[in-house]
Amino acid sequence: MNIEDLREYCLQLPFVEEGFPFGPDTLVFKVNGKIFLLAGLNNDPLQFNVKCNPEKAEELREQYNSVLPGYHMNKKHWNTVVVDGSVPNRLLKEWITDSYNLVAKTRK
Repeated sequence: MNIEDLREYCLQLPFVEEGFPFGPDTLVFKVNGKIFLLAGLNNDPLQFNVKCNPEKAEELREQYNSVLPGYHMNKKHWNTVVVDGSVPNRLLKEWITDSYNLVAKTRK
């Protein structure tokens, strides 16, 4: 997965907005006005932050070396995913969708 694939996947989800509220180097995707994914545009390899239920967040960190506590985020609820090829795109998309669903069900 590259940044274009990530962007395309996020934008196909219902009611998603993209923007750069933190400056030109951080791409942000929101639903209901709330962030569900952030991606640094200068990271190589690609990295993105996604929201996750706390138990699953820790489980994923234990299972995958490329899943870390959320950088600059609440580490209980957010993971940083390093897209280094060690996790299949199918799982990356699943984690993005999970984050979207967690945020989409909350009210603004």
